[in-house]
Amino acid sequence: MTARQVSRDAVLASARRACASGRYPTMDELAAEAGVSRAALYRMFPGRDAILEAVGLQPPSPPRQRILAAAAELLTEHGLAGLSMDELADRAGVSRATLYRLFPGKPALFRDLIGTYSPVEGIAETLEVMADRPPEEVMPALARIIARSGYASLGLLRSLFFELTGGAADADEAVDYYLGRTVRAAASYVDTQMAAGRLQRRDPLLAMQAFVGPILFHLFTRSLAEDRLGLAIPLDDSVSELADIWLQAMTPRAGNEG
Repeated sequence: MTARQVSRDAVLASARRACASGRYPTMDELAAEAGVSRAALYRMFPGRDAILEAVGLQPPSPPRQRILAAAAELLTEHGLAGLSMDELADRAGVSRATLYRLFPGKPALFRDLIGTYSPVEGIAETLEVMADRPPEEVMPALARIIARSGYASLGLLRSLFFELTGGAADADEAVDYYLGRTVRAAASYVDTQMAAGRLQRRDPLLAMQAFVGPILFHLFTRSLAEDRLGLAIPLDDSVSELADIWLQAMTPRAGNEG
């Protein structure tokens, strides 16, 4: 066995020890643990991920992704007011400097949490792409986006909804941004369709509440309905049917101006 092989084996053994606590050391920390220079470590391995893979560990996800995942857990556990940025840094395995570089405070963090884990970005993008399409196409598509995104992280969706409607100062930035990006955009689409005679004339915001409300209620009660009431309709089919009910109720009737 050559000295190079021995050195590589020693580095991997030290890397296993350094990772035993569950955290992922930096290249500087790995070099110090192995008793070699950083340059020598890079001559053996192209980077930290290569070392982690060599010892059978999955390289960590990027800091931003880890922070948002940890923040989603803490939000569900403590709410936005009780979320500690120090605890968030520890749970995400990043330094306070990295955390505050990516998210200067709770308002920015909460805004990105909503963008990542709620259906709002999918809604906004669908409205942009399908702005000229009729309600019979757009509304079922929106229903499926809300359902798929919301049901994938239902507990977090409840927490996000509570914080958005609770009036917390740290949520104001997110409320202002997403009111414009989704709520006003959706109401504007519906208003345009009403003006074109494709939907009954109603207050656009109330019309959107009448659309979203049953979908959210279905998501929050779906498990109960499946377990206790025998619901066996797939999720996409269920919310598409809810969208169809809304479309039927909103279809203009002869001689009815709304």
